[in-house]
Amino acid sequence: MGGRDLGMKVSKEVMAWHREQIIAAAARRYRERGYDGISVADLMKEVGLTHGGFYRHFSSKEELIALSALRAVSDTITEWRKIADDATGDRLEAVAHYYLSLRHHDHPETGCLAAALGCELSRLPSSMKDAVTDGERQIIDFLSGIAPGKTKALRRKHAIVAFASMVGGMTLARMASDGELRREILKDVAHAASNSISATA
Repeated sequence: MGGRDLGMKVSKEVMAWHREQIIAAAARRYRERGYDGISVADLMKEVGLTHGGFYRHFSSKEELIALSALRAVSDTITEWRKIADDATGDRLEAVAHYYLSLRHHDHPETGCLAAALGCELSRLPSSMKDAVTDGERQIIDFLSGIAPGKTKALRRKHAIVAFASMVGGMTLARMASDGELRREILKDVAHAASNSISATA
């Protein structure tokens, strides 16, 4: 009896671990390739599982997309929190400069969900977009918490404007095949966002 209970416990733990691996892989690969850029079979293969086992963990690909979006947002906020905590000056400005970097540009798979999948996210059905909206709120809430400003409303305004500038700047930079133009966009948007934050604080 005891051995059987232990076996069931290990089995549940393994199942939970596999589920986490799939979500983490999806969060990376969808940001890297887009939602149609990698199949469920390839995601399962990446984590060493069979395609047939997918539905033991998720009811549909749509559920995985929603969960992977929330995972991507959570990972991003964790990264930004470290940048903000290490900042010696304005924390939102530090995050904006970190965001608008060549490192982020070159690695969409570990970067911001909005910059990597913005257009695709806007076309998701409402049932899936709910998770994206939740993630968007989490980002704005986090940025509001590190934004300058004398009132909560002003800090939230700064957060929304800064986030929109950051996503737009990165999207434009990734559209450019010209490396010089790409760097110019990242530099100028980071500078403009920082000045806007400082000027209205």
